[in-house]
Amino acid sequence: MRRRIATGIDIGTYQVKMVVVEELFDKKSGRRLRILGTGLAESKGLRHGYIVNKDEVTASIREAKRQAEYAARTPIRAAFLAVGGISLDEARATGFAIISRADQEITELDLEKAGKAAREAAAPGFLNRHVLHSIPLEYRIDGGKVLGDPLGMKGVRLEVDYLFITCLAQHEEALTGAVEDAGVEIIDQMASPLAGSYVLLEGDQKMKGCVLANIGAETISIVVYDENIPVSVKVFPMGSSHITDDIALGFRISLEEAERVKLGRLSGQMYPRKKVDDFIVGRLATMFALVDKHLKSLGRRGLLPAGVIISGGGAGVGSVSDIAKGSLKLPARLAELRISTDTKIRDATWAVAYGLALWGLTGDTSAPKKNIGAFLGKFFQQFLP
Repeated sequence: MRRRIATGIDIGTYQVKMVVVEELFDKKSGRRLRILGTGLAESKGLRHGYIVNKDEVTASIREAKRQAEYAARTPIRAAFLAVGGISLDEARATGFAIISRADQEITELDLEKAGKAAREAAAPGFLNRHVLHSIPLEYRIDGGKVLGDPLGMKGVRLEVDYLFITCLAQHEEALTGAVEDAGVEIIDQMASPLAGSYVLLEGDQKMKGCVLANIGAETISIVVYDENIPVSVKVFPMGSSHITDDIALGFRISLEEAERVKLGRLSGQMYPRKKVDDFIVGRLATMFALVDKHLKSLGRRGLLPAGVIISGGGAGVGSVSDIAKGSLKLPARLAELRISTDTKIRDATWAVAYGLALWGLTGDTSAPKKNIGAFLGKFFQQFLP
């Protein structure tokens, strides 16, 4: 039997992470997953998720690949890639279709027509952009909301509200090119916030309503769930490195020293803890103010019972949960990556790469070109209203 193995690649501003996962079956425990290996390399040639030096990015990917292959003892020829950075954006549109069958039963063809109409309505906003995901948010038949899948129901007019997650085409092409230059074929891509949510959020949290906030080096990215559907994906151009900048300017010290102060490795009379905390709290409050403003625009400000779950490298800075709770008026906690302790994955900063690998195992990765629709369908089926 052919081994079922998938690899996820997360290219961040500071680090490139690779995770290789194998799916195993046995009579006693059934299906289980095993992490074969990981790779970690310092990122070079990136700014806010954009590639500014392709050769440097490719070299970083090659180093992470070398480590992952050595640990997994298997060559990495294809992988699933996360797309993040401030080029990520979203668009919404509504499409409709007149039911085609004489008995007014809704078919796959009607769903396709409505989806195509929604995409055409949103098309003016897709200039120079690549559509990563098309997610149905709500179905209506003859003006009435449908709870569940409308397939097989009857009516005259079907309406569908769609969320389109996009990225700059130039950014996506540069990222793809850097990975391929490192000798890895890309099977498919997923927006980083969604990949992280795949392993960091539980079904009950998604159903009740929550926001997953990933604080990276130069960005804070969020995905908002409500009734098990990702209703928004957004990236803001502010991250934990901005806290370092504030400390460096405040104390007039080097960035390297400011980073150590931020992480609590330097303290004393020269760097009073209270003043350091003021810098950290001020910047984190500004970040969560951006998130709060976005939640208000969605009509969900203070209305997500499962609260805010915080991940990323910046999640360990200061009393971030308390600041998030006060700023967003929501319950707040740090994300946990529930995984066996005998792996090299130690914290939730690996969630994106790990989530991508798990996503890859929901379909047949041995023939990605032909079967890509199968696993896409399985993954996004969970988002159907």
